[in-house]
Amino acid sequence: MSVTQQQIDTLRAAGSDAQAVLKAACQVLPGQVAVLSSFGAESALLLALAAEVDPAIPVLFLETGMHFPETIEYRHELARTLGLLDVIDVRPSERTLQDRDPEGQLWAFDPDACCRMRKVEPLDAASLPYPALITGRKRSQAATRNRMEVIESDGEGRIKINPLADWTREEIDAEMTRRGLPRHPLASKGYPSIGCAPCTRPVGENEDPRAGRWAGMAKVECGIHRPT
Repeated sequence: MSVTQQQIDTLRAAGSDAQAVLKAACQVLPGQVAVLSSFGAESALLLALAAEVDPAIPVLFLETGMHFPETIEYRHELARTLGLLDVIDVRPSERTLQDRDPEGQLWAFDPDACCRMRKVEPLDAASLPYPALITGRKRSQAATRNRMEVIESDGEGRIKINPLADWTREEIDAEMTRRGLPRHPLASKGYPSIGCAPCTRPVGENEDPRAGRWAGMAKVECGIHRPT
């Protein structure tokens, strides 16, 4: 199952309006598209827009086993609040964890291997039925994302769809407020980007929003998205 160039062209013709992009994705690729969500600080807006288009759209959540408890609670709260009908927890198998990280400390000495085992490999398997993944990434989040396109193709029939690519933090915050969307409990405590608990810290007022991810490590992405 793959996305054709004609389908990609049709999606690009939808422009950059988030709702139009989501509607086009569901119409052009029925049954072939899923939302990938971290249920993080800004996730509620994309999920709200997706729920308005199709509350039954699959939502993939990478349940790494290392999340803050607040993230797990928020995942369930948002699903209930927005009426999402198909949130799928994607996780590594117990056998994989036992074989490759029996002490749960892999993140401390090889964070790339930890992300690969807990995120990249499980997502590769879970997304096989979905050649199109909708993400909440924004160009404003980090230098590694500042050239990101709304529709990204890997040239091999799989695409990433980024409806909020050109939204700023201020615009997202204002729209979440207007809609009365629930906030992640850690967002008000200095966590503008929230990943696994061992590898996430609060950030300072003038820091890059993703500066708290893998702080002090030579790492800026988990591996499920390529830098742009």
